[in-house]
Amino acid sequence: MASEKRLRIKTLVMVLAMVVCANAGDLLLKRGMTEIGAVAITASGVSHAFWMTVTSPTIWAGIIFLIGFMVSYMTVLSWADYSYVMPAGAFGYAILTLLAVVFLHENVTSKRWVGVLLICLGVLLVGQTKPRTTASAAMQKVTA
Repeated sequence: MASEKRLRIKTLVMVLAMVVCANAGDLLLKRGMTEIGAVAITASGVSHAFWMTVTSPTIWAGIIFLIGFMVSYMTVLSWADYSYVMPAGAFGYAILTLLAVVFLHENVTSKRWVGVLLICLGVLLVGQTKPRTTASAAMQKVTA
């Protein structure tokens, strides 16, 4: 029982790290691309956009956060079910919507907010389940 509680806590902590890193990374990439402007689909337009992208500190900060997301995502997948991690991580969509309103000054319609509320309710339901319902790969090899 104590190991199940420990698994739940460490899984939720890593899902939170995953959500924070993904949201920060996405927000920084969006801000960086807004600073660069629209990309013209021409040889010179693409090369100019590429140069602006690789020299943008905002975009590099976003990439670093997205690497943090990938590390935390791979880590949590090593000990929790995919069917738990992905819905629990979907809470990030709600946070990202709020951040888009606050930092990017986007207008979010009432239908979108209802969708965000439904996502939050789904995350709440998934959070009430066990993070791992299957035996680990190592245990499966031992018993086979």
